[in-house]
Amino acid sequence: MRSQLISYAELMPLGKFIGMETDSRSFLSYSRHGYFRRILCNLVGEWMERGFIPNDIAAAGKIVSDICYNNAKEYFGF
Repeated sequence: MRSQLISYAELMPLGKFIGMETDSRSFLSYSRHGYFRRILCNLVGEWMERGFIPNDIAAAGKIVSDICYNNAKEYFGF
């Protein structure tokens, strides 16, 4: 997942990514989404520490919440 996020960010603005998608509605899929969110937060935090993105917690939080919810909501028209 981490390398996929890095590859995506090299080609497109990561903040526009619609996040992890699944067609599964099983209870077990919830843990995969949680795992994705932890990896994403870790990566964004690492980029802040290394100076790749501004050290702004609010902006980083917006990026993460957009990827995890808002972008998909807007894209699919929910």
